[in-house]
Amino acid sequence: TAFRNPSDMQLQEQAWNSVCPLVIRLKKFYNFSLRLERALQSLLESLTCPPYTPTQHLEKEQALAKQFAEILHFTLRFDELKMRIPAIQNDFSYYRRTISRNRINNLNLDIENEVNNEMANRMSLFYAEATPMLKTLSTATTNFVTENKTLPLENTTDVLSTMASVCKVMLETPDYTSRFNSEDTLLFCMRVMVGVIILYDHVHPNGAFNKSSKIDMKGCIKVLKEQPADNVEGLLNALKFTTKHLNDESTPKNIRTMLQ
Repeated sequence: TAFRNPSDMQLQEQAWNSVCPLVIRLKKFYNFSLRLERALQSLLESLTCPPYTPTQHLEKEQALAKQFAEILHFTLRFDELKMRIPAIQNDFSYYRRTISRNRINNLNLDIENEVNNEMANRMSLFYAEATPMLKTLSTATTNFVTENKTLPLENTTDVLSTMASVCKVMLETPDYTSRFNSEDTLLFCMRVMVGVIILYDHVHPNGAFNKSSKIDMKGCIKVLKEQPADNVEGLLNALKFTTKHLNDESTPKNIRTMLQ
């Protein structure tokens, strides 16, 4: 409404007072994404370094693997929520437009010390992504692989595919699922599985959907589709919209159909 009525000062003030706390909160999450990026890269470093195999790493360093899983769980949870709140973009556009107008009128607002124009631009690019946190982690993983030229790529992709397999087995084995304390554990497993698939798809030259992929994509999607639709809609969307290779020629048709 404030967008449509720029001369209604009372409306402008109400809108501004509502938007400012949101912008501060969005900045906190944006800064947190930068911390996650660094954390993910240092975890990857620990979980892929020679001489151990990915399986040995995951067995020897379970606390690190759990931390890696926690990051992915948070990331997918955050992005699922973000996908449901399209208003974030509008609120942020309103904020940027208002600070630009204030600069023209030489008005300096306290909030600009928190979120100045440059920071607002960076945040705007971040929130413009359908799944901003996943995009951050995918880029971080790609950079990790590119920067560590002496590290065999398999060390990274095998850690990711092994984690995907572990999650899939846990989800499709009644013996395990019956021991899960709550639906939260089930969701945790599903989010981690989808997270590592997406990272694998970004760093493996042929992606996750290819026949040669070390991830059983058919099995993973089947496991997701057996869950209540509300629980998995966001995850299936993440596979559709955040992966890199789904629409490649080499992706089997049945996998594409499963994700329609």
